[in-house]
Amino acid sequence: MPPEGFQYRFREPLARPEARGGKPPAFRRSIESGMLAERDLAVKMLDGVEIYIDLFRPIEETPSPVLIAWGPYGKHGHTRYSENYPTAGVKQETLSPYTAFEAPDAADWVAHGYAVINPDPRGTWHSQGTATFLSPEEARDYFDLIEWAGTQAWSNGKVGLSGVSYLTSSQWRVAALNPPHLAAINPWEGWTDTYREVARHGGIPETWFWPYLPGRWGHSTTRIEDLLAEDREHPFFDAFWKSKAADFSTIRVPAYVVASWTDQGLHTRGTLEGFKKIASAQKWLEVHGRKKWAYYYDPESVRRQREFFDHFLKGLPPAVENWPRVRVEVREKYCVGRMQAESEWPIARTRYTKLYLNAATGKLERQPVVRKARCEYDSRGEGTGEARAQFDIMFDEPAALIGHMKLKLWASTEEGDDMDLFVAIQKFDAAGQEVPFAFWSHFEDGPVALGWLRASHRELDASQSTEYQPVLAHQREMKIRPGEIVPLEIEIWPSGTRFETGERLRLVVQGTDIPKYPKPVMADRHEATVNRGRHILHSGGEYDSHLLIPVVPRRP
Repeated sequence: MPPEGFQYRFREPLARPEARGGKPPAFRRSIESGMLAERDLAVKMLDGVEIYIDLFRPIEETPSPVLIAWGPYGKHGHTRYSENYPTAGVKQETLSPYTAFEAPDAADWVAHGYAVINPDPRGTWHSQGTATFLSPEEARDYFDLIEWAGTQAWSNGKVGLSGVSYLTSSQWRVAALNPPHLAAINPWEGWTDTYREVARHGGIPETWFWPYLPGRWGHSTTRIEDLLAEDREHPFFDAFWKSKAADFSTIRVPAYVVASWTDQGLHTRGTLEGFKKIASAQKWLEVHGRKKWAYYYDPESVRRQREFFDHFLKGLPPAVENWPRVRVEVREKYCVGRMQAESEWPIARTRYTKLYLNAATGKLERQPVVRKARCEYDSRGEGTGEARAQFDIMFDEPAALIGHMKLKLWASTEEGDDMDLFVAIQKFDAAGQEVPFAFWSHFEDGPVALGWLRASHRELDASQSTEYQPVLAHQREMKIRPGEIVPLEIEIWPSGTRFETGERLRLVVQGTDIPKYPKPVMADRHEATVNRGRHILHSGGEYDSHLLIPVVPRRP
């Protein structure tokens, strides 16, 4: 049963398993590529429902540690990244045909003494029952599978979790239940708050990627949770959306958490929030500036994954204990940056610095602006005149900006009763050329960071907000009157970027997506806008519009 406060909605599957090569289950056991493979192995959940897994393990009968990659994409599926996502940077030749989507390469891990399980969760593909997604019920099934895996004769009793995106979000959920045989987790870029991080950026509905996901998750022979119907019924953050998030305060298992600066609008915020909030005494954070799938499968990344799991699942010497607790890449440009060690996240020695907007000059000033001014733009980018406002500052000495940014903005509109605002931070080199960065899993022209806000959702959650990170309450609409000037605090997702002397930071504010990609390219889109007419931004005097940036000095 769902938590008190809402009822699940269910629907017929969006696609049958055979549409993506899912064949009816038929148990078979074979020796392949030096592994013992058991396919369509039925595992009974606590309530008697059977799900199907593919199990790969060493041929020798010596008990092995176990890795589980729990996701809805089909245990049988081997994604050819080089064909389906040619700009994702994954070196296909390094992966075996036993690599499920966003999951560890089973052949590689088995060769190093591990057993690997790829399941089809309840109600997906040919597994029995009704599918729910990132739900308490799914977490309990994951718990049951961990305990089953930890008590088999071929298991050494220690289970680890691995995988990207959904396969990370599901790790948070089950780790909060602390299964006795769960020994370590490796969350690798996955959201923690479906409402704030996927479905409603700043309260603005995401209209392409979020509706696309159920089609990828919804292959079934039974029934599936109707996420889009539930989304329409729950426009504010309520019991439904809370049920999709873990209780991070109960997570105590050792964790190697990997985030990126590049998954703005999908995984960046959530992965870092998960690291901050889990109660694990043994936890490590790594933040990179590359494409997420390529980085997950990079041989050096796999080596670190193995070093982590070798310690906690095999009991090998604790090289991982010598790792810095936090490693962050400080980017210079696309795929160029330097890793630096830190002791905590956010970085304690950060100097949060205000840069004040000057609407008269289009500059960011280091001192408060005295003279009041305003600038405006066409909020839908369809009319004549400017379609954005932008503000620049040139650095007179090198600066590393690592962490959260916040935009405090005074704004109004002469038409309508609401505003959708989109914010980007960009970097320009000394010659005036924009510096691109990796973005999502497959773009190479991304910004430094992004932020969003629907003005009627501007009310903050005081219990979660900090000086540098405003967290929206999303409990009600607070409409604005035409001409009313309102203060807005916009969370800009974390980033890590170095600016050299003579380079510039640009703040962009507009009423449509930044950046834009043509359909059907996989990207965020926010097309259900409330914008009308022109947006007016105010600066100077009592209108203390400013950008708060995280300046991190070098260690003494």
